[in-house]
Amino acid sequence: MTTQINKRIVKFRVRKPDEAAGGGAKSAPEAELSTHRDGHRSKVVQLHEKIERPEMLIGSTYKIKTPVTDHAMYVTINDILLNEDTDHERRQPFEIFINSKNLDHYQWIVALTRIISAVFRKGGDVTFMVDELKAVFDPRGGYWQPGGKFMPSIIAELGYVIERHLQAIGLLPKPGLDPHQKKFVDEKRAEYEARKKQQDAFAKSHFPDGAQLCGKCNTAAVVMLDGCQTCLNCGDSKCG
Repeated sequence: MTTQINKRIVKFRVRKPDEAAGGGAKSAPEAELSTHRDGHRSKVVQLHEKIERPEMLIGSTYKIKTPVTDHAMYVTINDILLNEDTDHERRQPFEIFINSKNLDHYQWIVALTRIISAVFRKGGDVTFMVDELKAVFDPRGGYWQPGGKFMPSIIAELGYVIERHLQAIGLLPKPGLDPHQKKFVDEKRAEYEARKKQQDAFAKSHFPDGAQLCGKCNTAAVVMLDGCQTCLNCGDSKCG
């Protein structure tokens, strides 16, 4: 049997034996159905490497400015929207771009963005990359962010950016305390604020700092005046 090819071959894939044999068991994405808002049902589409890039993707850009580089880095993560207008609608990261004026990082930026984008397009669980990137340490030492958070490397900060993006689209849970931890923190905060309100009796005084307690009026207003201990509140003086 001869098949005529009328267009240029741009890519190919080897068909597996179980795919060549018809009537086999359907994969999980094909077996699951999703209901559209207009009522009709269709197959749930999961992200995999055979999905073509659509003409438009939803993107978010994050700025990374470190004290170890002169120029900022701008990280753009584009998401593909799967099963739109259904109860299985979800955003999946599809590609990543990093832009910077610093050409010293050009090689590893190109390599890293291509690898991460390839992992995104593979589908499945891509959250493992967050921990892998955050675990990268710079042998020259890390740096402190303006908010007081230590970053072991620029790659680690990129991992935090991807983590924040995955949290925003719902692939990772947002950080927070469980109810027991939140209750404990609230109790400790209330205890601290209560202690802070209990000020010293000498904290708010209209008399000079260092004034001693007067034995007559019990006010911290006794100072040395003309060589004699004198209370500035009641006028009591050791000199009579």
